[in-house]
Amino acid sequence: MPILLSLAAFLMTLLGGLVADRVKKRRHLVLGAAAGVMLGVVAFDLLPEALSPDAATLGGVPVPMLMLALAFLGIHVAERSMAMHDAHEGDYASHRHTHAGVGLVAGAGLVVHSLLDGAAIGAAFQSDSTLAVAVAIGVIAHDFTDGFNTYTITSLYGNARRRALTLLVLDALAPVTGATLTTLITIPEGVLEAYLGLFSGFLLYLATADILPEAHAANRATAPTLVATVAGAAFMWAVIALTS
Repeated sequence: MPILLSLAAFLMTLLGGLVADRVKKRRHLVLGAAAGVMLGVVAFDLLPEALSPDAATLGGVPVPMLMLALAFLGIHVAERSMAMHDAHEGDYASHRHTHAGVGLVAGAGLVVHSLLDGAAIGAAFQSDSTLAVAVAIGVIAHDFTDGFNTYTITSLYGNARRRALTLLVLDALAPVTGATLTTLITIPEGVLEAYLGLFSGFLLYLATADILPEAHAANRATAPTLVATVAGAAFMWAVIALTS
């Protein structure tokens, strides 16, 4: 049963990526919506899960929040020091990303996240089948946005369509793999919370520092893009509300 449910997540992830691939003429709207969805994933999904009541603290600050700051600042320092942008920040009309490795790392991070989603389905079935169905519904519902973001982020940084589709397929297979391996691998709670914080900082930086500026780069009609961003965040809120 867990594997069957994870297959539904597989299909939903592929669908999200294929939708992102087909709307190239509305690229600014796709990027705006992706940024909103990523913000929603961080605020409504990852951080609430990471900040459990018994989350470890360091210097009075929850470890997930420290990891968030570490990831945000780490990628910012790396991006600036390696000169990954080939234009000034104000020159949005010609602002392009040329460092394909960032897109691959971001896509790989989403694959790991999907792997954990599949593991959550399998682990829930070991404790309570009713809970497992609820968890599976939540995973399936937001895997559309996972696929959407995986393809969008990977292609944004100059990776060829083939690479973006490869990461998309890996992301789609990840929940099935996670559900299958659940009985063999147990992730310590503290490690999982730290990872969720780290991944939150990574997504937050990409959404605010890279994807949103890119969404507004070649399109002077900012209102539709802004609406797409707000709609993306609202969509993720609705997904969480309906599956919680």
